[in-house]
Amino acid sequence: MNKDRVIGTIDEAAGLAKRKTGELTGNTQLEVEGMLQQVKGKVENVWGKAKDVVRDANEEAAVDHKTRIQEAIDGSVAADNTAKRQS
Repeated sequence: MNKDRVIGTIDEAAGLAKRKTGELTGNTQLEVEGMLQQVKGKVENVWGKAKDVVRDANEEAAVDHKTRIQEAIDGSVAADNTAKRQS
């Protein structure tokens, strides 16, 4: 989890608290501020999730790339050993 998701979660919770407080006290301005903070938190959370997906995909691609390189090296060594035994 990255900082965007943490901040988003905090903003969502704080926004909810503001919104509910505004509803209970009849303070429309506080209620609207709470709604906006909740939306901001949701956007931050989605942005953080997107960044996590990209990071995970890059890590997976790097591992796949390393595996393919190792398989190519192993195949080359095996072919070289076979050629040496046949000569």
